[in-house]
Amino acid sequence: MTDERPKTWKVVAAAILDFILVFVVGGYVIALLTGSTTENGFQLNGWPVLLLIAVIILYFRGMKRVGGTLFKRLFGIAGQRD
Repeated sequence: MTDERPKTWKVVAAAILDFILVFVVGGYVIALLTGSTTENGFQLNGWPVLLLIAVIILYFRGMKRVGGTLFKRLFGIAGQRD
């Protein structure tokens, strides 16, 4: 059994795609709840931005605890050593 490291491009791509996913979905949900939606999407200011940052951090920390983020799982690199 080999302890092969995942390809760097997969790790980087997964991190970027996970960040975009959480930013867009989390940001839009927070904007809906705080009335910060615009005709072009959403615009967060003040404490909603801090809430979004907390959601992003909790996503990455929480998903690490359960074995890997969504895109790490899709790329087949969840649970492998980075």
